[in-house]
Amino acid sequence: MTQSMLAHWLRLVLARGVGAATQRNLLAAFGLPEAIFAASRAALAAVVGTRMAQAVLAEPDTAQIERTLAWANEPDNHLLTLADAEYPPALLESADPPVLLYVKGDVQALHAANPLAIVGARTATPQGLSNARAFAQQLAEDGWMVVSGLAQGIDAAAHEGALAAARGRTVAFVGTGLDRVYPAAHRDLAHRIAARGALVSEFALGTPPRPGHFPRRNRLIAGLARGVLVVEASLQSGSLITARLALESGREVFAIPGSIHSPQARGCHRLIREGARLVETMADILEELPPREHAAPPPEVAASAPPATNAARRKKAPQHHDAPPASAPQNAAAATDAEAQVLAAMGFDPVDFDAVAERCDLTAADLQVILLQLEMAGKVGRMAGGLLQRLV
Repeated sequence: MTQSMLAHWLRLVLARGVGAATQRNLLAAFGLPEAIFAASRAALAAVVGTRMAQAVLAEPDTAQIERTLAWANEPDNHLLTLADAEYPPALLESADPPVLLYVKGDVQALHAANPLAIVGARTATPQGLSNARAFAQQLAEDGWMVVSGLAQGIDAAAHEGALAAARGRTVAFVGTGLDRVYPAAHRDLAHRIAARGALVSEFALGTPPRPGHFPRRNRLIAGLARGVLVVEASLQSGSLITARLALESGREVFAIPGSIHSPQARGCHRLIREGARLVETMADILEELPPREHAAPPPEVAASAPPATNAARRKKAPQHHDAPPASAPQNAAAATDAEAQVLAAMGFDPVDFDAVAERCDLTAADLQVILLQLEMAGKVGRMAGGLLQRLV
């Protein structure tokens, strides 16, 4: 893909206020980004509405585009678009595929035959950390690709375990731009992952860690992996988001039981009650997921027509505690007014983020925080395909 073509893809994904669902709708209607930007405002508005058409055709962020192209020209840095043959097939077939992925490391790591996610509590117990490292190392030694999220606790232990294997490899999906490492204490670990696998993000360079990014990151972990092993999780752990998304995507879910007195075991116990496979040894995983000899061949990707998304519903996801705390509103009344405004804008039918943004007088960042607060309060649920639904 030429620099000019990549610049058009970047202009599309960097357009302020234009979410992934709108981007995919435009690609499905017009083909490649060049055709989108060559279309008239009226033609775009017929597909995504007047406000979104104006946002798409707004002055591009030239500095960010040039910075990203320069980053992509550095060794082991990659930009993968929906039209790229190296885009991972498992994500391409998922409900909400990112239009563009930033990858640092080996792109082929995303095509491993046997990827398995290991996730769990950020505040893990010593036994949980030991279990995560041991299972990850054994999986890596047996040729599995360990997938996780670079968070503190179980995620980091899983990456470390995979790297402890002689030829172990691992993939980390992150909730920031790839020019940042969060948490900062994992900088060395991130470099080692990139050298023996890949770091992957859908977020633009320079993007800091924000609360809404981590649940989105989880869907990519669940989407790439054949199955998800939850090592430790409280009832409010973001790992339960990953497990639920995996189930809804037809993946296998495994959970390691723990002490009935440990809060970090309750999420795993709930998963087991709901049908997750109880895991004590590697054999419990391999009985359900025999290793594949080769990765599934990638589907043919038509450059002019990226795939439509699946609008099947999914259950409300719990809060992800890997994320930094959301900024507190200036006062409770302001928060209540803003939440009421968002709920009124949503109505009671499934709606995507861009539609809510179009109806609200809020920035995209503020809207993300308010939606997360509403989700935590049980007032809004997330569905497949990036859709949202009011629950009260």
